[in-house]
Amino acid sequence: MLKKLLNAIFGSQNERDIKDIMPIVDKINALEPSVKRLSDDELKNKTVEFRERLSKGETLDDILPEAFACVREASIRTIGLRHFDVQLIGGVILHQGKIAEMRTGEGKTLVATLAAYLNALPAKGVHIVTVNDYLAKRDKEWMGVVYEKLGLTVGNVLHDIAHEEKVAAYNCDITYVTNNEIGFDYLRDNMVIDKSARVLRPLNYAIIDEVDSILIDEARTPLIISGATDEKTDKYYISDRIVPMLKGKKITESEEIQAKYDGVDLSKGYDYLVDEKHHSVVLTEQGVLKAEKILGIKNIYDDLQSEWVHHITQAIKAHELFRRDVEYVIKDGEVMIVDEFTGRLMPGRRWSDGLHQAVEAKENVKIANENQTLATITFQNFFRMYNKISGMTGTASTESAEFWEIYKLGVVEIPTNNAMIRADNADVIYRTEKEKDNAIVNEIDQSWRKGQPVLVGTRSIEKSEKLSSMLRKKGIPHQVLNAKYHELEANIIANAGTKSAVTIATNMAGRGTDIVLGAKDEAQNKEVKELGGLHIIGTERHESRRIDNQLRGRAGRQGDPGSSKFFLSMEDELMRLFGSDRMSSIMQRLGIKEGEDIQHPWISRAVEGAQKKVEGMNFDIRKQLIDYDNVMNKQREAIYRIRNQVLEGEDVTVTIEEMLDESVEEKIEMWACEKYAEQWDWTSIEAWLLRTFGIKYELANKDEINYLTPEALKEDVMQKVLEAYEKRKQELAGEPEIQRMILLHMIDSSWRDHLYELDHLKHAIGFRAYAQKDPKIEYQKESYALFESMMKRIRENTVEYIFKVQVVARPQPVFNVGSENAGDVTKNNPASVSRKETKKVTAADLNKIGRNDPCPCGSGKKYKKCCGQ
Repeated sequence: MLKKLLNAIFGSQNERDIKDIMPIVDKINALEPSVKRLSDDELKNKTVEFRERLSKGETLDDILPEAFACVREASIRTIGLRHFDVQLIGGVILHQGKIAEMRTGEGKTLVATLAAYLNALPAKGVHIVTVNDYLAKRDKEWMGVVYEKLGLTVGNVLHDIAHEEKVAAYNCDITYVTNNEIGFDYLRDNMVIDKSARVLRPLNYAIIDEVDSILIDEARTPLIISGATDEKTDKYYISDRIVPMLKGKKITESEEIQAKYDGVDLSKGYDYLVDEKHHSVVLTEQGVLKAEKILGIKNIYDDLQSEWVHHITQAIKAHELFRRDVEYVIKDGEVMIVDEFTGRLMPGRRWSDGLHQAVEAKENVKIANENQTLATITFQNFFRMYNKISGMTGTASTESAEFWEIYKLGVVEIPTNNAMIRADNADVIYRTEKEKDNAIVNEIDQSWRKGQPVLVGTRSIEKSEKLSSMLRKKGIPHQVLNAKYHELEANIIANAGTKSAVTIATNMAGRGTDIVLGAKDEAQNKEVKELGGLHIIGTERHESRRIDNQLRGRAGRQGDPGSSKFFLSMEDELMRLFGSDRMSSIMQRLGIKEGEDIQHPWISRAVEGAQKKVEGMNFDIRKQLIDYDNVMNKQREAIYRIRNQVLEGEDVTVTIEEMLDESVEEKIEMWACEKYAEQWDWTSIEAWLLRTFGIKYELANKDEINYLTPEALKEDVMQKVLEAYEKRKQELAGEPEIQRMILLHMIDSSWRDHLYELDHLKHAIGFRAYAQKDPKIEYQKESYALFESMMKRIRENTVEYIFKVQVVARPQPVFNVGSENAGDVTKNNPASVSRKETKKVTAADLNKIGRNDPCPCGSGKKYKKCCGQ
């Protein structure tokens, strides 16, 4: 109530933000005549002038009006587009480090040029981040001439370009790049063994296009660089063959509540239960016994090595919760994930934890080996490393609370240049999906017959193809845009506004491409406007209101006429899983007959309530993810900082000497802790010194042993260790980089093992709740203990290797040995060392062997118990 009163008196926060910016817009407009009089050379020289002024103490805010006026003029002279006042407002919002919410067709691509130019003036680099290579390439080619007119350099980073091209692109003033590519480049930069192999500069400023897609929709998908393990795939096929022998039951939330109330055991008579709402599967006691009988195992929980419970559960998930042509497609004999928000294929992406292999087994395609994580980061933590970020999208308001809480990004709604006149019709609801589909086809038929273009949004490939089949039977020509044909999406979407066009799009793939009525044909543009403009049909409500708004936003650009209408049924996933029982009973009481629809504010409110419920649930999941990832992020930053110090440092001997000191101190504390020196563990002290440093340790005067203190012993031992190290440095003088390479290898291999341990810890930590412990606090404590253990392992292995390596006459080069598709990159781990007392071990040896294989040093131990510790 108070908020409404304050808004009535002072205006909303959004209105106040816009009001504060209007004086800046007036200044920019006032400068237009004088900037217009500048010659091309004078316009370009303004960049030099701005940089000089910045070097003398002026700020970006001081020169903003002049800089924006210059960008507007450069745009007019190169691409013929003049920034509207609302676009100038958008540019200021981006510069302020906020999200500019602008309706579809309002020219976000052009808006970005303003903030990008201004923030590129300090010459620290600006990244304009897009969702795919097509948009990155298109926008760079389209807007690049504007920046070049002003004397700036523009680069474009695409997947699979040469290293030299990538370095050059990132060194430009402004770089267009996809979120996946820049994320992986950051991870790869922290895996190089030579600083010259890096491609990125420090992360300065990013403008994120489709910011809701990248920072919200993809926030739960971490970027992972991984390498294949030696795990066998038999257990996936076996688990898949077990599933048809088991009897399962799908349960709803209301069933579960009622069962608890009635004291009924829902698992009785079933081998597993499936909870669609929470996307989970659980084996019942009956199912466990049946699985044990099929496998011939006494207790599947005892067989930790094979993890049968885990594999069978994943196989059930693959069958019950992952549907072909909905969550994935089969293309060229591979299981390809379909992005649930855009409907695009995600080549190279794989579900983790064995789920992808379970789906491959289900579809009887070749199973790829499980991968071990080598490096990982979430988009949440990656983009928070920039000095400043901002974003653009047509739909951000519904997630404004999350943007602020996670990223400290405010959302400002920018007014449209022309008044929005699109007619958004009320939802129509049917009892069954069949009735709804028939109504949709009739609606499309009516629009098509009069020549009005129609864009139909579906939630899955399966639904789009079903609708396409119904339209073919009616003889209605149409285009289908989904993950199977995403290569054509820009062209299909660009023509979706032509007369009589009928376009079916999965989850509104093709974002980023304008739908112009009549496809720029003036006569047809007028005719289509008279027919009512583009008509949007939603075939069901998405679990996020924002995705529905994205679909609606395709119509009504720049004051064009248009309309939208959503068709729902009580059998839709959202309605079925979230409170459809009450809605269904309302429809029955109202006496709705087959084929009849209902439009009622109660139903509409109930649908919106269900969407808010799911949005809140997904926000909680993302918050939990970042809580856990923040722990790993601190450790990642620490290990990358150490790694970069090793790469950047001229000499690593200081680091090695510190490690030697820590190692000696730890061993003395461990073996010389008793009160009297004669009680100390002299056997372990002498054995360690001989084994690690080749030092035969003897006291100068054994009669003085009773007077010896741990401090004196440490000083004596440290002196001998440093003497041995000096001698070792002389032996390695011909290969000055060998110590650096050893240290990098030990950091990388230990970090890789640490990530593996954290993965297991994260999966198991939830059970601590049963012991009345907070899983997050437990995770923080245990992950810190694991981190300390890892740092100790790095130190001990580095010290040992430095004293035992034998220089290989010709170091082996490091090669990439796998693909670098989004989500699954394989890298060789660099090292070019061998154990001195046995055989030579090269980088290739270290990377080919499994953790359980015999160690190549010839010790007779397993690699993980020897050199791989």
